Amino acid sequence: MSMIFGEIRQLGFVVADIEAAMHHWATVLGVGPWFYTPSVPVQNFRYRGEPSAMVLSVALANSGPLQIELIQQRNDAPSIYRDFVLAGKLGLQHVAYWTEDYDGVMARAAAAGLFPVMSGDIGPHGRYCYFDTELNPGSVLELSETVGPKGRMFRLIREASQGWDGSDPVRPFPDLTALAD
Repeated sequence: MSMIFGEIRQLGFVVADIEAAMHHWATVLGVGPWFYTPSVPVQNFRYRGEPSAMVLSVALANSGPLQIELIQQRNDAPSIYRDFVLAGKLGLQHVAYWTEDYDGVMARAAAAGLFPVMSGDIGPHGRYCYFDTELNPGSVLELSETVGPKGRMFRLIREASQGWDGSDPVRPFPDLTALAD
């Protein structure tokens, strides 16, 4: 466990075809159900200090306590995902930590010399950022705030995976406004 971030809670894979990737994970690996959105409702998105109009499809499922995220960027807007693909890579792109103390963890990360290169918000209390750590420890690190609706959505996704029988393998992303306080 990281003294700065806590436990790794998610593995994020950049894929070329998110629909095919969900199918593979569900039918071959038996991981699901997948909660899918063709366009993530990101607000305040910034990459290397500049706003960017990234369009992103995401699918989330759990394998036990670990969440798996599949990511496909749908345009060429600047982002860490685009750079990963332009470098000729697909596959595991990041490991993510979740926190209810986002500001505290950010302060510890800054004290350790880690600074965000990409950030945004997904719903109230749904901040996230990526640290440029690909060379060391080998993948990018993400920090995701889970106090509000996004945290409730993550719990719903994990609960859906428990005892999943393979039916209804792809489901729509939960409505974050319905999960708000």
